[in-house]
Amino acid sequence: MCDFGGVLTSPLAGSFRAFSDSSGIPLDALGGALVAIEQRDGVHPLHELECGRVSAAEFFAGLGDEIGAQLGRKVALHDFTDHYFAGLTPNEPMIALIAQLRREGYRTACLTNNVREWQPLWRALAPIDELFELVVDSAFVGMRKPDPAIYELTVRQLGVPAAKCLFIDDIEDNCAAAVAAGMRAVVYRDPEQALAEIRDALT
Repeated sequence: MCDFGGVLTSPLAGSFRAFSDSSGIPLDALGGALVAIEQRDGVHPLHELECGRVSAAEFFAGLGDEIGAQLGRKVALHDFTDHYFAGLTPNEPMIALIAQLRREGYRTACLTNNVREWQPLWRALAPIDELFELVVDSAFVGMRKPDPAIYELTVRQLGVPAAKCLFIDDIEDNCAAAVAAGMRAVVYRDPEQALAEIRDALT
């Protein structure tokens, strides 16, 4: 059971830096605006986006308004998606590993926190339907990692006991939640480390 962004792609931090460099908007302004919106509205705007409860257009309009208020100038984030995906590249060693594991007979699932409108874009970065028999996308199921319910949903749809599942993610909290759900987990840091730990866990 594998995450997508940051595991099957280059690190997501690089995409955020690419946007920051092209737009001139500091990364701490992005983070500060998200916190300010959460404090004002009582819900984290990114979580709402990744659970499909707001559209990408609504999210970026609200975030742009908040950043603009903080920076004292008009800010438009309509090109964020283009810059974000321009900064992502496929992680070929991990893609090759998942493909090999499926050829070896392992059941495979992708469990991703993502954005509904981005589905065609992220799926174009890897042969998703060849790699995975099941894809659980937070934006289409209304829940996101590390919510225990999304792990339970994925296990139920696979029809495999949690104890027989290995979960791979680049975020430690998401891996901890998988372990709490009864799985084993590997925190992805780099291809060499992850490939070794995954093979060790499977054997």
